[in-house]
Amino acid sequence: MSRTISSTVHSIQRCMAAAHPSAWSDGLVTRVDGAEATIALLNGATVQVRVIGPAVELAPGEPVAYHPVAELLSATVVLTTARAA
Repeated sequence: MSRTISSTVHSIQRCMAAAHPSAWSDGLVTRVDGAEATIALLNGATVQVRVIGPAVELAPGEPVAYHPVAELLSATVVLTTARAA
């Protein structure tokens, strides 16, 4: 499966994610409202993010991974920028 990297993802974000792999948190999308999504992380926390750039089709119940340091969201086959809302 090929991964698409959004044009909003900068090289430094990919470097930060590679340098801090333990910062990735798995979770499930619980709510989507336009470009904002609420994610219930598997560690019990909840985070609200604003997806920046091309539309990523998110749906409640979808598994994702979020990297708060690099501000990245990995959903299905797309890696995109997602900032805390």
